[in-house]
Amino acid sequence: MTTFDPTKFELTPEQQASIPRFLRQQITAKPRSVTKQDVDLKGKTAIVTGSNTGVGLETARQLLDLGISRLILAVRNVEKGTAAKTDLADGRDLTDSNNTIEVWQLDMADYDSIRAFAARAGKELTRLDIVVLNAGIGPIARIFNERTGHDEVIQVNYLSTALLAILLLPVLKRSKQVTGSVGRLTVVASELAAVTKFKEATTSPPPVSILAALDDKNTKVDMLDRMMVSKLLQQFFVVKIATVVSPDVAIINSVSPGSVYGTEFNRDRKGTVAGAVAGVVMKLMANPPPVGARMITDAAVLHGEETHGQFLSFQNIVPMPLIIYQPEGERILEQLWKETLAELSFAGVNVILRQLTD
Repeated sequence: MTTFDPTKFELTPEQQASIPRFLRQQITAKPRSVTKQDVDLKGKTAIVTGSNTGVGLETARQLLDLGISRLILAVRNVEKGTAAKTDLADGRDLTDSNNTIEVWQLDMADYDSIRAFAARAGKELTRLDIVVLNAGIGPIARIFNERTGHDEVIQVNYLSTALLAILLLPVLKRSKQVTGSVGRLTVVASELAAVTKFKEATTSPPPVSILAALDDKNTKVDMLDRMMVSKLLQQFFVVKIATVVSPDVAIINSVSPGSVYGTEFNRDRKGTVAGAVAGVVMKLMANPPPVGARMITDAAVLHGEETHGQFLSFQNIVPMPLIIYQPEGERILEQLWKETLAELSFAGVNVILRQLTD
């Protein structure tokens, strides 16, 4: 079971999950910028998913500011990705072939697209140092993936993120054999993961299948809670895979960018009354994308193996949701891992994970 060690944290999981505490921190905390005095990324290669807008775009910009030599914008819409590339390239000298920004197509709602992307990375990248898995959705209405039948939020934010992470780990491992330095994989999560009750998995008796319970079309779903659940699943994944994959292969962590306004994450709420109200509230207490991105950049480039399997917020390792440290959370973690590997077995994930330990 994942054990909570109070000597390693300033707050308990319950305190970390406090909404008033989070709001105070949002308003008062000022995440610092990572600079070249902290780390120089010259010669390194990074992938950032969901990087044509919001915190993904700003994380990409900050990696460029730190000297990253090859930046891959992994985006669903290539046209928008190309526009982001133009924005990022403005004022930079990219005439040197050793300094490039590339746009690669990636649809996180499509397993075939994810496999093609990972295969391309394995074929074309001689090195891969940083992976930031930022792409995600927060729709206002429930939809189901037409290819897999899964709830789309769970599909994109959890299952597809898990698949891409596993498929890119061999590329990170191979890169270490070339460069001698351990790569990093950072999943962009959320502190809201601690708020959900995750009733789909905490019922008595427990569900036969967690994923099936989440896909139940007869269940009335609060979409904000469903997004929180997807973020909790991400943290379960990071905790578990960090026990399977050594930090000598890749340092795997998760990070919250805090509350951020001006992103496309909640694009489905635009034009609605709820969206207008949320926009006003967000402007009052949320940070602009560049500030949220500072926390992602910090998690992806500054910290070492002490963050392996851990969660960062406001540039510090903080407690994860309480359930992760409880016996019930251990049951959920193991059941979810088993179901996830079964779901993704078509991509050979079990073989990949075994090979990573060789």
